[in-house]
This record gives sequence, structure tokens and C-alpha cells, in this order.
Amino acid sequence: MNRFLATLLATALALLALLAAPRAPAEELPGDSVYRIPARLTDSTGREFHFAEAAGQVRLVSMFYANCGYVCPMLIEQVRRVESSLDDAERACLRVLMISIDPERDTPEVLAALAARRKVDAARWTLARPANDDLRKLAAALDVQYRKLDDGEFNHSSVISLIDAQGRVLARTSRLSGAPDAEFVAAVRKALAAP
Repeated sequence: MNRFLATLLATALALLALLAAPRAPAEELPGDSVYRIPARLTDSTGREFHFAEAAGQVRLVSMFYANCGYVCPMLIEQVRRVESSLDDAERACLRVLMISIDPERDTPEVLAALAARRKVDAARWTLARPANDDLRKLAAALDVQYRKLDDGEFNHSSVISLIDAQGRVLARTSRLSGAPDAEFVAAVRKALAAP
């Protein structure tokens, strides 16, 4: 077997082991963990998962909707600017979870098209829609306020939350334009450096 195939096989086996690793049950998470919320999500590939499955890695989490023409593209770009503030090793360890506030229209196909259009790193970014019954619970936990308008658009707050591997919210930022909030980036670096 050539070296390339051996490396590819080793990488695939490591990924499978990571995916098969048991997740901590909600009762084993700290009391202030957002992952204790019993919420179901569906990602842009159509895979259904529980919110608690996001435990285990440092994440930036925010809420958006795909048809948004102004604020949500800025939100995605600000997350990318936060990522750009990190070195390669830090960036490789950071995950991003973008949760839709419009689960009726944001089907997996719509989310996949948005991910492709915005050129997000599918290995580290997850765009997902919650089950309708779980939307309000997630928004409350993430400190996101939203309201559907008569024309189908949404008014919503634009918050990016830094969540540690155990689901504790370590920091939040609402800055959408310009350089990312330096204190927020420092908190991301600190969380990524934690054992």
C-alpha cells in the first residue's frame, strides 16, 4: 500500500473512531450546560442529531436564517473573521454551529446551498435547523430574540456565543462589522488552549 493510501486509511479510521465515541449523557454535563436542552436538529446533509452531540469541542454558535439578505451574511462573515484571527492549529480545533430560526423554509437543501454559496468549511461548520418545538428553547439558551414578520422575514438579535466542550457559554459578542471583538477572540483562544 502506498504512503498516500495508508495516510488516508489512518485518517478515515481516526474519524470513524471519533464519530463512534460515546457522548456524555446530559446528566453528566454541568448544570449550566446548554447541551442539557433536549433539542433535535437536522443538518445540511439531512442528518438528524441531538443538540447534546455538539458536546466535546469548543464551538461558536449562532442563530440565523438562510433567506436573510443583510444581517445573517454579516453574521457569517464575522464568524469567519473570528476564525481568521486564530492560527491554523487553533482554527482546526474550533467548530461552528449555525442554527436556523426559520426551520420551515431552511430545509437541508437550502442550508447546503447556503453553505456552498458562502464557501464555509463543511468539515468544521454545521448549518442546521431545529425541530419546530425546540426552536424557542434553543433561542432562549443562546440569548437570541427573534420575531417573525408578516412578510416572512425575521427581526432577530445577532449573537455569537462561545461554548466550551461541556456546553458552558464562556463569552458572547454582537459585533458584526469590522475587526472582531478582541476580548471575544482572546476568550476563544483561551477556551481552545484549555485541557
